Amino acid sequence: MRVIGIDPGLRNLGWGVIDTDGSRISHVANGTCHSSTGTELGARLLSLHSQLTEVFRQFMPDTAGVEQTFVNKDGAGTLKLGQARGIAMLVPAQAGLSIGEYAPNKIKKTVVGVGHADKLQVAHMVKMQLPGVVLTGPDATDALAIALCHAFHARTGNTLSAALARAGA
Repeated sequence: MRVIGIDPGLRNLGWGVIDTDGSRISHVANGTCHSSTGTELGARLLSLHSQLTEVFRQFMPDTAGVEQTFVNKDGAGTLKLGQARGIAMLVPAQAGLSIGEYAPNKIKKTVVGVGHADKLQVAHMVKMQLPGVVLTGPDATDALAIALCHAFHARTGNTLSAALARAGA
C-alpha cells in the first residue's frame, strides 16, 4: 500500500510518501509545496492544488492521511490554514482516495510514543522508522510522520476489522 501524508500549510504544504507491505515500511519521497506570500489567496491556493496534484500524479498513492487543523488565537490565520487544509483534502478526494484525519497529538503519540513530543523527537523517530531517509524540511518531516501514523492506524484498523469479521462468521 502506498501512503501519502499531508501537512497542510498555506506557505508550505508538506508531503511524504511511504510504501507498506505488512509490517515493512519504506520511504518513497518527501517534499514541500510552496506558495508565494506576495500573491492573492486564490492564486496561492491554486498553486498548492496544482503542485499537490502533480505529486499525486507522480507517486500515485493508495490512501492519504492529513493533519487536522488546530484553532489558535489568530482567527484569520486559522481560516487561511483551513483553506490550505481544504486543498490537502480536495486533491486526495479528487483521486478517489480514502482520507484519514489525525490530530497533531495523535500523530506524535503514534510515531514517538508521546503526544507532546517536539519537532526534533518527531524527526528522530521518522529517521529511525525510515532508515536512510533524507528529510527535505520540517513540513516534509511532519508529513512523513502523518503517513506513518496513517499506515499504522490503517493496518491496525484492517486487522481489527478482519478479526471481527472472522469472529462473526
